[in-house]
Amino acid sequence: MYNFVIMNLEYHISQLLYRYQCVTIPGFGAFLTDYQSAQWHEPSNGFYPPKKLISFNSFLKNNDGLLANHLAQIENITYETAVVFIENEITKWKYELETSNKLSFRTIGEFNLNSEKNIVFRPNDQVNYLSSSFGLCNLIAPSIKREVIEHVFKDAKEEEVIQLVSDGNIARTYFKYAAMIVFSLSCSGILGLKLYKDKVASETLIVQKEVQREVQNTIQEATFVISKPLPTVTLSVKEENMPYHIVAGAFRLERNAEKVYKRLTRKGYNAKRLAPNSNGLFPVIYGSYPSLEEAERIKSDIQKVENPNAWILIEQF
Repeated sequence: MYNFVIMNLEYHISQLLYRYQCVTIPGFGAFLTDYQSAQWHEPSNGFYPPKKLISFNSFLKNNDGLLANHLAQIENITYETAVVFIENEITKWKYELETSNKLSFRTIGEFNLNSEKNIVFRPNDQVNYLSSSFGLCNLIAPSIKREVIEHVFKDAKEEEVIQLVSDGNIARTYFKYAAMIVFSLSCSGILGLKLYKDKVASETLIVQKEVQREVQNTIQEATFVISKPLPTVTLSVKEENMPYHIVAGAFRLERNAEKVYKRLTRKGYNAKRLAPNSNGLFPVIYGSYPSLEEAERIKSDIQKVENPNAWILIEQF
């Protein structure tokens, strides 16, 4: 008898939410995910990375086999044992909701019953199930405060000119000659620097021309002779044939085929749509395989948990 105590159904559901858009809990409901791009919250000046938004639909209760198969593989138990374990857990969840009107999953969210006894789900916003955003965290940027300093002259009138007057003629004369000396030195320095730059540029141009002339002479003197050219090698790539297709169904209306194709893709199948057949039907397949043995084995698994009417189409070449 398998020990159910060591299994944690909430943990397995959270692991599937990283990989799939829809995770159904048979007899209880389904968790749905939707992509949300990066956000900026202006009031708090916060930046938030892309994430998956989690919602819950209590009307999707049919067993699609995803949770039970995952549980059976991870815990190394049979599919039937996994189904029994899930049913027992759902019974506990419903009893807790009916008695306390509350059911909490630490990493997923919280359930409550409203006045009409309907399930209301509130997701946990602290967990990001988008695998491409792994390691990214929320960032709250501090606001920048700019202080404006105003200089106010109380005693000056609006049109009055404020003059700075020195204490004596000696200081004024000294500053005048000092300014003339500084100006002269600046002009001479600027002229000298310009002459030096012109000389360096002229010498650099001469060197560049000499180098270019040497390169041209070397190229003209060089000869390239291939005495024994190598034979041409032709590489052929063999494409792998995938002639065995597991068919989910063939539909009269193309929009129905597109719906089934998208649903199978969300469940993780390598689904494809084939060209319309001679009867005008639009086939949808779970996947293509190189050997009949592999296709038969996968078809058997699909018939057990997904579609008992699945069949194999062999493509003729």
